[in-house]
Amino acid sequence: MESKFSMSQIKLFESLSAEIIDEMDKSMNDLNLVTKPKKHVLQTSGHDKNGLFFVISGKVRFYKTNSAGKEYTVCILDGGGVFGEVESFSLGNKGTYVETMEETMYYRMPNEQFELLMIKYPELAVPFLSELSKRLRIQDELVEKLIFRDLRGKVLYFLNRLSNKFGVEQDGYLKIDIPLSHQELANMIGATREAVTLVLQELSNEGILITSRKMVMIHIQKAMKELN
Repeated sequence: MESKFSMSQIKLFESLSAEIIDEMDKSMNDLNLVTKPKKHVLQTSGHDKNGLFFVISGKVRFYKTNSAGKEYTVCILDGGGVFGEVESFSLGNKGTYVETMEETMYYRMPNEQFELLMIKYPELAVPFLSELSKRLRIQDELVEKLIFRDLRGKVLYFLNRLSNKFGVEQDGYLKIDIPLSHQELANMIGATREAVTLVLQELSNEGILITSRKMVMIHIQKAMKELN
């Protein structure tokens, strides 16, 4: 494959042997290398896609909707992440919407190709089971926090969660390295833009956040003090 992308770049496979990585790389097909623009829906809740999807660059958001049609985000993956459903494994994405947050490149491995690799290398099961267990824990925690907190708590918890994964430290703050409008944040936690804007202004006035157009910085110590 002429592309510089290798399965060794996927976080899930960091512990695999060079032999397995090399065979996975050799089996790749350029036709399955895809680039999609921002806001492209890769999957809807009623139409799960078969196969594994390896994120090379960009970010994808996984969300569900409640009975009122409000969205809430359950997961965000960036480069090196993987999602999808195959016969042997589900990575917990059934019944979710999957949408690109920015221009995103990914590689799709068909179900049949993965199953052949699993037969030859049963040890592939270990990282997938570990990843599934981790995601279920994260999703359970997220649902619990978003149910039992008021809107201020939901906003702060979710921004802190994003900063832990995508934050860049600057003078005691973590800058969230995702362009994030008030509407996009509202969609992530199932709230209205107007209500989220008021909460962001309140947190900014208290020095917990610094916000500007599509940029959020969160004060590490002040945020943790309130969340704890």
